[in-house]
Amino acid sequence: MAEANRATGSTLHPLRFIDLFCGIGGFRLAFERAGARCVFSSDWDKFSRQTYVANFGETPHGDIHSVAVADIPQFDILCGGFPCQPFSLAGVSKKNSLGRQHGFQDVKQGNLFFSIADILDHHQPPAFVLENVKHLVRHDQGRTFKIIHDTLTGALGYQVYWKIINAQSVVPQHRQRIFLVGFKPGRAFEFPEFPAAGPKLASILDPDAPDKYTLTNLLWKNLSETA
Repeated sequence: MAEANRATGSTLHPLRFIDLFCGIGGFRLAFERAGARCVFSSDWDKFSRQTYVANFGETPHGDIHSVAVADIPQFDILCGGFPCQPFSLAGVSKKNSLGRQHGFQDVKQGNLFFSIADILDHHQPPAFVLENVKHLVRHDQGRTFKIIHDTLTGALGYQVYWKIINAQSVVPQHRQRIFLVGFKPGRAFEFPEFPAAGPKLASILDPDAPDKYTLTNLLWKNLSETA
């Protein structure tokens, strides 16, 4: 990533990124492996923050609403897997069954995209990577995604590329997610092609896991019969 700076003639330094809604650090792991440096992280979930500390030795900030946009350090790339529950099929179904609002009307989680927009607007980084569930494209008959796309392109001036990617080539499950990549100024970009097949579940299981994490024969029998 330092080479990218050299190619553009800018001051040579590792590209800096911020890790929003960081969870346990998936984005950070990837970007640090590519040579970038994390300068800020944030997640409201205390258990995710505990795991993040164990993984990276750094405690993320809490709720992004509690951090002034101007207090976020300067950065080159914004990474954010903003909460997906307000837009996912399961999340919307659950909220409907409970009589709760979903999408942007979910006041706790649904408006966090606009926190991202505020940060982009203030700091004007040259790039961002966002991730969410694939149903984001269809939520509210496509109106939700149109607002997001129009905000990133029209209001904020980024050239945006998006694609739904199945992570089955790198994790042992079908995990389809939408990724949005933006640049300002615009530039050519292509999403990488991933293999159709990936690792098997057995390849990531701990062969020496404590017994408390192993299903009993009776529980396994009951689950198998109801599957």
